[in-house]
Amino acid sequence: MTSHNTAQSAVTVLGLGPMGRALAGAFLEAGVRTTVWNRTPGKQRDLVERGSVSARSPEEAVGASSLTVVCVVNYDAVDAIVRRAAVTDALRGRALVNLTADTPDRARDTATWAAEHGIGYLDGAIMTPTTTIGTPAGVFLHSGPEKLYREHRPTLDALGGAHTHLGEDVGRAAAYDIALLDIFWTAMAGYAHALAVARAEGVTARELAPFAKGIGTILPPMFDQAAEDVDHGRFSDDINPITSAVSSMAHIVHVSESHGIDAGVMRAAEGLARRAIGRGYGTDGFLRTTDILNPP
Repeated sequence: MTSHNTAQSAVTVLGLGPMGRALAGAFLEAGVRTTVWNRTPGKQRDLVERGSVSARSPEEAVGASSLTVVCVVNYDAVDAIVRRAAVTDALRGRALVNLTADTPDRARDTATWAAEHGIGYLDGAIMTPTTTIGTPAGVFLHSGPEKLYREHRPTLDALGGAHTHLGEDVGRAAAYDIALLDIFWTAMAGYAHALAVARAEGVTARELAPFAKGIGTILPPMFDQAAEDVDHGRFSDDINPITSAVSSMAHIVHVSESHGIDAGVMRAAEGLARRAIGRGYGTDGFLRTTDILNPP
């Protein structure tokens, strides 16, 4: 990817795990002068061979660019790097884009720290795997000061994909990240459980997979309709009321446990459905449970 007008830009990347290396590689491919640093030496070798500069310390790294991108395991790791006095001083008057996954509260806390030290701060989330970085398939979410985002958007565009600024509330990107990963991991947990149940009944994963994908195609239009209904408080569902849903959930629990398979995830879903029925919502759809999950 070399179409971005980034030849005179410079960026520092802190953290060279799989995602950090992918980010640095995309910047390099786009012609962005890239400085890298990692706590554990050695991970920068291939990037240096491709043209990046390896800094000896994080303060040297951030001092090399007006924009620093950090992507490490969590905000504890971020704090251990950037809240060291020498690094904080080096970041003054510069911009920090944090693409580390953590919680909205941690994002807001980091933004407060950054403001107190004269550091421009944007929080972000990467919603696609490393293989999409530098390609049109990447998805990046950002939140924080819009002026700062617009200033550094040309450099961030080198990462490819779609970039969306979600607003001035710096915690919004992390909120989206948490909600979307909630979908992903509960879906993967459901798929793992389904494969275990199928195997117990003599059905291989390969045999089930085409039909599992078919179930997956049902979901996107349901997501759209459910979002509209939840936002408007409409939960009626004549086609698949909770009373019908809870019956199928009970069957899954029964078959699972008859094979000695833990059915805790489905029992939790069934429990939510039964609570909704107990409150008189038996004719509503399953998304009525959002009202039960949200405290009054």
